[in-house]
Amino acid sequence: MKKKKDVDNASIVSLRMERQYLIQKANEEEYVKLYRDTQPGQNVYWSGFGQPPTLSFRANFDDIEFNRTRQLERKLVKGRFAGGTLGWIEPCDLELFIALYRRPLLNPTGLQTHILELLQREGPLTIRQMKEETGLQVKEITPVLHRLQEAFLIYEDQYDGKWDRGWYRFAEMFPEVRFDRYTRQEALKVILQRFAYRIVRFDVAMAKSFYRIPEKEIRLAVAELASEGILAASDWGYILKSDAELLECYHPQPLNSVYAIHRNDFMYRAYEHSLKTMVEELTSGMEYDHDPLQYLLIDGEFHGASVGHFRNGPYDLNDIVCDLPDAQGRKTEIIEAVRAANCGKKPKRFLGDAVF
Repeated sequence: MKKKKDVDNASIVSLRMERQYLIQKANEEEYVKLYRDTQPGQNVYWSGFGQPPTLSFRANFDDIEFNRTRQLERKLVKGRFAGGTLGWIEPCDLELFIALYRRPLLNPTGLQTHILELLQREGPLTIRQMKEETGLQVKEITPVLHRLQEAFLIYEDQYDGKWDRGWYRFAEMFPEVRFDRYTRQEALKVILQRFAYRIVRFDVAMAKSFYRIPEKEIRLAVAELASEGILAASDWGYILKSDAELLECYHPQPLNSVYAIHRNDFMYRAYEHSLKTMVEELTSGMEYDHDPLQYLLIDGEFHGASVGHFRNGPYDLNDIVCDLPDAQGRKTEIIEAVRAANCGKKPKRFLGDAVF
């Protein structure tokens, strides 16, 4: 496979920030397209139960409330994807994500069969109603529901933020959906093109990090997309061929921004594999709690994190770590970005020194 000369990194980063609407915020039409390309959507990491998904910092409107309405109207539906992770997708893409993530129930247990037959006979039911019907405890019922959900045999109709929601047979809610509409490889090729458009340039490790799909399958998919002339291989990874041509005459925008990115964000999840290593190096030897709380996206690239301890209510913001050579010169804007992501709470330290 002939590799294309690598494009200037400043152009890659600028175009990515444009496509992510982290330079100019998205209107509703642009946001819906962005959401589609970055599915499954998730809420803010470690947030309260029932919060709608969000693409933080991207919209010129309140996208949490926008997505709350989309949930109520069933324009976003809940599922278990990527190793059982909860997420929200548009119903028109159910067949794509079923092909990618469905775990067929080949040898159901007696309890799984019992719950499934109960829903077929009496459903839809809430967990409370299942408990009354079966005499089982919630802790016994819940893992069964999750496994049936991963097989797309049942559907959790969480259209609002309430705890007591109905569980339906999947075929009852989505009678037109076909499990064989795509092969896994066909579905992977579709979503990788969306991923490439929004991240601009990627490697196999990034796609694996985001989609939680084995590296071998991703390599096969990108090889097929390259042979079809859709992707171009560069010195660094892959890029849409149309973007490689676009970037030949692209003029990058000057970037001057700091975002404190939570751990369910699209950008974080694409770089998770490398960000974990970065923070481990930056926090080595710390004697206080230093779990990464948010990651610092500075001028379009990750350069550090707020660290401390997750808890219900305000987090313990013990420090801010950063690898920028001029980090002290940007101290104020970095601290303000972290405060904005933490309801105005100030971190205790910046690069190890107390913040007053």
